[in-house]
Amino acid sequence: MARRTTTPPPDDIEEHILDIDVSDEMRTSFLEYAYSVIYSRALPDARDGLKPVQRRILHTMNDMGLRPDRGHVKSARVVGEVMGRLHPHGDGAIYDALVRQAQSWSMRLPMIDGHGNFGSPDDPPAAMRYTECRMAPGALAMTASIDEDTVDFRPNYDSRETEPSVLPAAIPSLVVNGATGIAVGMATNCAPHNLGETVAALRHLISDPSADLEALMRFVPGPDLPTGGRIIGLDGIRDAYETGRGSFKMRATTRIETMGRRKGIVVTELPYGVGTEKVMTRIKDLVQAKKLLGIADIKDLTDREKGLHLVIEVKNGFHPEALLEQLFKLTPLEDSFSINAVALVDGQPRTLGLKEMLEVFLAHRFDVVRRRSAFRRGKAADRLHLVDGLLLALLDIDEVIQVIRTSDDSAAARDRLMTVFDLSEVQTQYILDMPLRRLTRFSRLELEKEQEDLRRTIEELDAILGDDARLRAVVSDELAEVAREHGTPRRTVLLESANLPATAAVPLEVADDPCWVLLSSTGLLARTRTAELAGASEADDAARVQHDVVVSAVRTTARDEVGVVTTAGRVLRLSVLDLPALPDTAADPHLAGGHPVAEFVALEGTERVLCLTSLRTDGPGLAIGTRDGVVKRVNPEVPNRDDWEVVRLGDGDEVVGAVELRTGEEELCFITSDAQLLRFPASGVRPQGRAGGGVAGIKLAPGARVVHFSAFDPDGPSGGAADPHAPVVVTIGGSSTALPGTETGTAKVTLFSEYPGKGRATGGVRCHRFLKGEDALLLAWAGPGPARASAASGSPVPLPPAQGRRDGSGTPLAQPVAGIGSPVLALQPGANGLRTTSDVEG
Repeated sequence: MARRTTTPPPDDIEEHILDIDVSDEMRTSFLEYAYSVIYSRALPDARDGLKPVQRRILHTMNDMGLRPDRGHVKSARVVGEVMGRLHPHGDGAIYDALVRQAQSWSMRLPMIDGHGNFGSPDDPPAAMRYTECRMAPGALAMTASIDEDTVDFRPNYDSRETEPSVLPAAIPSLVVNGATGIAVGMATNCAPHNLGETVAALRHLISDPSADLEALMRFVPGPDLPTGGRIIGLDGIRDAYETGRGSFKMRATTRIETMGRRKGIVVTELPYGVGTEKVMTRIKDLVQAKKLLGIADIKDLTDREKGLHLVIEVKNGFHPEALLEQLFKLTPLEDSFSINAVALVDGQPRTLGLKEMLEVFLAHRFDVVRRRSAFRRGKAADRLHLVDGLLLALLDIDEVIQVIRTSDDSAAARDRLMTVFDLSEVQTQYILDMPLRRLTRFSRLELEKEQEDLRRTIEELDAILGDDARLRAVVSDELAEVAREHGTPRRTVLLESANLPATAAVPLEVADDPCWVLLSSTGLLARTRTAELAGASEADDAARVQHDVVVSAVRTTARDEVGVVTTAGRVLRLSVLDLPALPDTAADPHLAGGHPVAEFVALEGTERVLCLTSLRTDGPGLAIGTRDGVVKRVNPEVPNRDDWEVVRLGDGDEVVGAVELRTGEEELCFITSDAQLLRFPASGVRPQGRAGGGVAGIKLAPGARVVHFSAFDPDGPSGGAADPHAPVVVTIGGSSTALPGTETGTAKVTLFSEYPGKGRATGGVRCHRFLKGEDALLLAWAGPGPARASAASGSPVPLPPAQGRRDGSGTPLAQPVAGIGSPVLALQPGANGLRTTSDVEG
């Protein structure tokens, strides 16, 4: 038991104490609260799909005249008007409902046109004193003909005014915009749908009231979410349409793009109700907890032009497809939506399937159109009655005036007019109230035309009221017009689970498979699979390398490291995973997306990258040649640093070539600017440590310099001109005074076997006879054939065929040559001994 006491009474009044049972009081109070929440706050009406606060906002804005063709007003003004007239709750609840109806990511068809900061999926809106609003075009369809006795009105909370119990609602808002709310002991959660699809289903149901769910789902295959995205699996949707309860999975819309040196996952649409901040926070938490690997960075590049644009950069060495699958599993990029379609039907909460929701809306529209037609017919009949009286009066206007003038008072005039002209009291009063000057301006023809129009209107309205088929046709036509005015294309893609791409079998990290690292003549780096190089025929190589040339190649593995040798005598460590991977159909990095070497290593001043080398310590090491004719064999050692020197250079000297030896028995080759070629065994050079300065390699004439240094495998092809892979020497002569890259020069290709070997530190033999105007070699190269040349732009430059004369003159070229290489990568020294199939079989 409990004791309830009232306010302490005065001393002269006896105290009144009422004893009540606590359980009865709690039961009564809770039921009253629950009833209020269910029927007056949380659940929408199945007819117009609106909660009371939403309905009151739209009705108030309609009364205020805030139509789409008029200016915005302060949101606080609307909130205050709603709270003062109709809604007995706080301004916060009213403003929250107003904001939601203005958010395009919350409502499939917004009802309010907001101006200002109405928030985002992650951020709240500005205060109502800072924002402005007016009705959206869709709101006009919701409130149209509300003043034509189409819906019932009821007293407001203080019985001083009236409010509509439901809006006329020409738009099926419960299906199109969905609803969400939590009541006492029940909740509702309806998914948004496409207006055009919903109207098509409604019109089909009008023409065939017995249509089953399968027929309706041909028009409404699934929800159409405001934020787009994808819905995965349709079984749960069918359950929801049939029973009112079901669930489905939503996925973000993504694509994989190449972003500089990395791959990236670009998110353009998120699941319904998910914001970018929520996704980014979750991803960062998973990365910090080491539960999600492979993400290099995440950026939100969303703006008004591109819309949602969330970029997730993937680390090199990870498959974007597999990482995306993990993101779907661990982050809100994939979310679920549970449908619980509870709404008020005849004042009672019910769980509705798709057909039931459509039927309730159609019954409401039939009632609205019927009541509107009856109202309009009554108005037309009243006007026709007045027009008939005016036409009778106009037949003898002079007598009408005479009767009025001779009457003692207005009552007598009214009685005499009714008697003389056989008019009703309403017609007579209308004539008496009308000023004489207005009566004389009426044209009989205009009144007869209006009379004819009114009779036709009454006939049409009678047909609607008297024929159910005609009524249904009117509702169907009006729905079609609503779809034409307010309908938009579908945003959400529906996917069966069986149609999803199979990415589960893709490993997250790139396997440590064999691969090649390539350096092109234009300074591009890339990696490619071994299978693209081993087993390639000469015809395949010739067809593959048609743009730019590969000047250095190293066989390694995807998760290994390689080094790049520079003109300053340094080796820079480089991770293979950082390099872009070429597609399976290309071995040319320029064509397939190689990236400049400067993006991967830091070069100093005029330092340039010459070649690639593996970081092996079990081979004979590097052979290096400098511009001043110095040669050095470097002991194979790899310090625990990112860069280190491999040769001590003299003042003004620089490295012109470096080759990773396979056996130490190769032949080394120098070519000088004055067209001298020297070849001698590498075994004649004693290996030195990294601090060594090398030994004399070739004896230079005054003013001459080394332009090329390379090495040849003695076990490689050494046949004559019949062997396509036989080593060749390419020399390009020209004027030493010409600006770099401006002179085309003359080119000569000769078999390497035409040049005899000599001892180290000698002068060599002539390899090119200069023509008139030529005094130096602009470029030289020696390596396995066939030789390929490219211009500075990467375009191919045809070379003449190999000729027998080692000291012959060159053939004029069509354009300057910037680089020379060979497509037969496996035969080049420094390629770690891998041979092509054609070489092995030969």
